[in-house]
Formats: sequence, structure tokens, C-alpha cells
Amino acid sequence: MPYIRETIITTVDRTGKIHIAPIGIISEKDGWVIAPFRPSVTLDNLAAVPFAIANYTDDVRVFAGCLTGRKDWPTVPVEDFLVPRLATALAHSVLEVESVDDDGVRPRHFCRVVREEMHAPFTGLNRAKAAVLELAILVSRLGMLSRDKIEAEIAYLSISIEKTAGADEWEAWGWLMQRVSDHLAAKGSSSGDA
Repeated sequence: MPYIRETIITTVDRTGKIHIAPIGIISEKDGWVIAPFRPSVTLDNLAAVPFAIANYTDDVRVFAGCLTGRKDWPTVPVEDFLVPRLATALAHSVLEVESVDDDGVRPRHFCRVVREEMHAPFTGLNRAKAAVLELAILVSRLGMLSRDKIEAEIAYLSISIEKTAGADEWEAWGWLMQRVSDHLAAKGSSSGDA
């Protein structure tokens, strides 16, 4: 199994318009693979401007926000590069696309690390942050999971939220849970019509 690091990827189009997306980047050789699904803005942007910033942040609101329509997060310029980084990034890596293995579903962009920088200290692990990240991943797969699986996962993840969450984690959890509730309600009403 590959090593995957959950990140927030920033890319830009030819006009400089910024796109922010949560993506698990895959460790390969001495670089990282970005493999966005078709169609996606990240995929289009990498074709237009073959650079990305892998943002390493512990602000789980960014992950949750990107999956619930809240994509306007502050960015700051990265010296000598067109693509900015998240203002809340603890660290970042500048990635340059060196090659692309085309695929009808999920093209793999092999990226070399051009530069890495630290911005703030990592102050430790928190179970609630991990639970929000896991719920964000679950939300990205709602259409593939049964109601029972969704509810079982949420029941387990809720334990960490209830015991260790701060205000930011509760906010992110709330956004994601609204998305889950909307999905389950829509699924319930569509199955009732059949």
C-alpha cells in the first residue's frame, strides 16, 4: 500500500485564479503523485500551469469547508512561484509536474519537490482533528457507501469529537454532518418514491 499524505492542494489556472482542494498525495520515489479524478478543476489547472502547492495544515475547517462549499480560504504568495499557499499552512511543498500517466478516470501527475518551507510549529496530535479528517473523507464518498456504513463510521468518530474537540473542530464537524444529513434525507426520499 502506498503512503498517502492528506493535504490541501492549491493550483491556479492560466489567468491566476486560485483553486483550493483537499487531495491525498501519494509518495513515489523522491516526489509526490497528485491524482485528481476527471473532471476536476485541479486537473485542468495542472495541465495549464504545471505547479501545485501541497499545504500541510492542521486547520481541519479547510478540509471540511472545501467539501461543503466553503472554498474561500486566505492565501499568501510563495516567492518566485505563481501558485500561492494557504495562510494557515504550517508548512508547504512547491511541487512541479514532471510527468503525467494519463488515465480515463484519474491521471497521475508525478511531481518533484522544488522547495519546502515551514511557517508555524506543529503543536501535537488531536483525535478530534483526525475524526474530522476521516469524516471529510467519508463525505467525499457518500455516494459509494450504504446508510449503515455511514452511520457506523459517524458513531465511532463521534467519540473523539465529544471527548477532544475544540471550537474549530466542532464547526468543521457541523458543516460535514449537515452534508451527511442532506445526503441521507435525499437518499431516503428517493428510495421512498420507488
